[in-house]
Amino acid sequence: MLQGYLSIVEKRLKELKKKKRKEFAYHIPKLWLDTDEIGSENVNPFDFYLNKIEAIRNSENQSVTNPHKPIIYNMFLRYTATFDHNADGTIGIEPLDTGFRETGTFLKGIALLPYIKSLGTTIIYLLPVTSIGIDEKKGTLGSPYAIRNPLKIEETLGETILDIDIEVQFKAFVEAVHMAGIKLVTEFVFRTASVDSDLSLEHPDWFYWISDKINNRAKDAKNEKQYGPPIFNNSELATIKNKIESGDLKNLPQPHQVFKDMFTETPKKVARVETKIRGLLNKKIEVRIPCAFADWPPDDVQPVWSDVTYTRMYEHSNFNYIAYNTVRMYDLALAKENYEVKELWDFIADIIPHWQQNFGLDGMMIDMGHALPEKLRKRIISEARKDKADFIIWEENFVPSKQSADEGYDCVVGYLPFDAHNPERIKDLIKRFQFNDFAVDFFATPENHNTPRAASRFDDSNFSAMIYALCMVLPVPQFIHSGFELGEKNPVNTGLGFTIEQIEKFPAETLPLFSNIEMNWLNRQNIINAIKSVNEFYAKYPEIFSQDYEFMLLESSQDIVAFLRRAKSCNSELLFVANFNPESPQSVQISSMEGNIRFESYSGQSLEVEDGRLNFNLNSFEFVFGFLEQAVKE
Repeated sequence: MLQGYLSIVEKRLKELKKKKRKEFAYHIPKLWLDTDEIGSENVNPFDFYLNKIEAIRNSENQSVTNPHKPIIYNMFLRYTATFDHNADGTIGIEPLDTGFRETGTFLKGIALLPYIKSLGTTIIYLLPVTSIGIDEKKGTLGSPYAIRNPLKIEETLGETILDIDIEVQFKAFVEAVHMAGIKLVTEFVFRTASVDSDLSLEHPDWFYWISDKINNRAKDAKNEKQYGPPIFNNSELATIKNKIESGDLKNLPQPHQVFKDMFTETPKKVARVETKIRGLLNKKIEVRIPCAFADWPPDDVQPVWSDVTYTRMYEHSNFNYIAYNTVRMYDLALAKENYEVKELWDFIADIIPHWQQNFGLDGMMIDMGHALPEKLRKRIISEARKDKADFIIWEENFVPSKQSADEGYDCVVGYLPFDAHNPERIKDLIKRFQFNDFAVDFFATPENHNTPRAASRFDDSNFSAMIYALCMVLPVPQFIHSGFELGEKNPVNTGLGFTIEQIEKFPAETLPLFSNIEMNWLNRQNIINAIKSVNEFYAKYPEIFSQDYEFMLLESSQDIVAFLRRAKSCNSELLFVANFNPESPQSVQISSMEGNIRFESYSGQSLEVEDGRLNFNLNSFEFVFGFLEQAVKE
């Protein structure tokens, strides 16, 4: 457990406060002041941060209002803690004249902890905080997934005015998180690196190289002499997909020779030329690191990943190129022990132990774990749990599979962000719980940083509140994607579930994953109080949320989702009913037992029993849940 680093930051703030300086404006959202008020307020930043640190110290032994399961608060710190502090209508990229940043920092993350804890949070999940590449960066700030060095922290997450090493600032954040009674999980990228990766300077053999004279292929172009994803004809694509689907990785179709010929041997000399990495071959040919693209399917339509590249997992002269069969669906002729780039594998396996020992992390999310060789993936997990058996490990996998459980993952992303707005798919989900059809936990959430925001699905905050309440009933970790509670509509990234038209609507300069964008902290149509009240209501009935549970989907009309969750160990059961129709009210009838039924409802709505049925009406996105003493007929 880290200790003493928060005191270093606290001491520095006190020193800065004593210095005479010209007064300056420093606006923050009122929500950061632990009030329900919406708006901004001008504060003394030194007093504000010192008061927050004191509040965290005072809350060290206070538990959160968390009824029965983990509540994860996922934030991209650079975005979540961004605010227009000088109220000039823009978000500055560089520190202000005062020395404070407007983009998110670890100091601001510390200040947000009381707010985050008030939502019932037990785990904070950070997107990568490792150093970001500069060459070919997307947007104004670059992607946190373009990792320049996986052992270094991104310097812009520090407050310049503190004049404290970035590692100390991060350690202070970790210490404060733990002091608040919250665990910290951070995402790590093992499969790719930025095209200007520090690692390429010392280990050029870990990377692929092409001539610097070869131009990148324009979007939608078909010129095979330019670099881009390898082009396959329809017959080749059919063969590739059939072999992969059948699990046949032997003699997978290779890219055309014109594509393979672009790749060169490893350069003898490598240097950083301004912001770019360049290598030199014996023939004085200048070479560069080529960018990456979607690993599957081979005809994926998403744009190339211009800021990152794939590292070389295996060294084999016949497979010296980037394609589906060298970066994910490894051809059996390539995936042999004697071709492993062992020094790279050792380096990757040691990343998490480094962060555990130096920063005291409680867990990790593995980005693109599916594209790592299985042997290396298992080694990463084994090394992470060698000295910490309860280390939390999550996988970026949308399918909750037995394989994930067998490999040691505690939880996967799952598919709910794609289905949460569809009542028929929610009913299918409840059926799967009814038949115990999930081998591993997944996140109970309608959105994440790659998908459309829940608030953008319908122009009605009641939808988000309804989905949050429904997700809280599910026996898997609750997941709040930062901004969900605020009713934020702007996506963080357009990675998954967007149409081509939607993707074109959000260039990199408008997306928080890449640019200096502010979250809507001033939105009055938020669901913060709804989240808190749902948590409080569920907390009153811990017995119903034991792991010894049963689900039962109830018959209902097309737009109504109705189900029961009961604990086998007690006579009570929870009834949840929601109207997914965005336009019109719906009448609901639920079969019940004869006689009096004690029903305590979250909404306070009184339900009547007529002819053995519960009868009530629900407006659009209205929901009702409560606890029944008597069992509903099956």
